[in-house]
Amino acid sequence: MDYKKILINRRSVRNYLEKQVPIETILEIIHESTYAPSSGNEQPWKFIIINDRIAMKNISEEAKSNILNWIESNPNDNVKKYETLLKNKEYNIFYNASTVVLIIGDTNLKNTKVNCALAGSYFMMSATSRNLGTCWINFATHIKSKDMIKQLGIPENHEIVAPIIIGYPAEVPTIPLRKEPEIIRII
Repeated sequence: MDYKKILINRRSVRNYLEKQVPIETILEIIHESTYAPSSGNEQPWKFIIINDRIAMKNISEEAKSNILNWIESNPNDNVKKYETLLKNKEYNIFYNASTVVLIIGDTNLKNTKVNCALAGSYFMMSATSRNLGTCWINFATHIKSKDMIKQLGIPENHEIVAPIIIGYPAEVPTIPLRKEPEIIRII
C-alpha cells in the first residue's frame, strides 16, 4: 500500500471480527512504530500487549468507573457528553477488539506524551498498511488502581499515553469530512 493510500485508509475502527491478530504481526507493527521521531532521540516508548479479553474487560470497567467519578465531581467538564455511554453495562471501551496495545512513557521526560503519540501514529499507519483496523482509546488512560497498574506491568514513573486497539475490521467507516487546511500566513 502506498503512503497516500495508507493516510486515506486509516480509520478509527470500532467494529471487529472475532479473529485474533497474530502476535508476530503485532510485534512487527510495534517495531515499525519505533521509527517515529522523538525529541532528543529519547525514544521513551514502551509497549504492553493485552490479548486477554477478561483483562481488557476489567480495564474497561476500571476506566469507566474512574471517568464517571470524574464527571460526578466535575459536572461541567466536556467528558460529561459520554456519561450515558459509560453507564451502559454492555459498553466496552475497547469495542470488543481482540487486542489492545498500551504505549507507555516515562513521566520524568519533558516530551513523553508527544513522543509516544508519534509512535502511536506510526503504529496505526503500520497496521493500516496490513489492512488491520485500529482506534486510539483515550478512555484507557484513566487507570488508577494500583493493583491493575501492577498487573499490567507499568513501571513506576510511567503513564499510559496511547492505548490503541487493533484487529481485523468487521467494517471500515467511510472517510469523515475533512476541513480544508487553514493557512494563517505564508512568510
